[in-house]
Amino acid sequence: MHAFIKFCITCVAAFFAVSILLVILYGFLPVRYTPLMFLRGERLELKHEWVSLEQISPDLISAVIESEDAHFFDHGGFSFGDMLDAFYRNRRSGCIVAGGSTISQQTAKNVFCTPARTYVRKLVEAYYTMLIELLWGKDRILEVYLNVIELGDGVFGVESAAQEYFSTSALQLSPGQSVSLTGIIPCPRCCNAWLYGVE
Repeated sequence: MHAFIKFCITCVAAFFAVSILLVILYGFLPVRYTPLMFLRGERLELKHEWVSLEQISPDLISAVIESEDAHFFDHGGFSFGDMLDAFYRNRRSGCIVAGGSTISQQTAKNVFCTPARTYVRKLVEAYYTMLIELLWGKDRILEVYLNVIELGDGVFGVESAAQEYFSTSALQLSPGQSVSLTGIIPCPRCCNAWLYGVE
């Protein structure tokens, strides 16, 4: 029993050490691959190009924040008001029609977790959300989020999406194009055809 407890403590300590080191490294290194990209890459050729926050249109940044997390710069990673509102909306509808996740939570999920809908994943997501809020800061969280978010079947990041749908760079996106890309976020694999003009 003593050996088992020691083993468990060692495993927990190793998890914390590795996770903190990974978050520190991703604080300045581009995130080239995520668990979701790995899953999509089993059947698709992925499109993903990393750009700095300065290479992304301010119109797109504003549109994403307004659409996904209007209080992004005011909260510490969690917006409990939005989470409660989403809970009641989903309860009234009888199905999931709204999410209460902040951009920080979505970033933590995209970079460090699988897409599995389990309580364990939500706990791990919450842990990483606190870590990135503490070690990265808002601008870095936003930069990573915009570079790893899924914006089409096999399309990841705003630079790849801008090239794929509008043959331009993320920096050159117009306000209208920015809003169009933002509209993909809730359902990235069912909305991308609309941007091609396909009915």
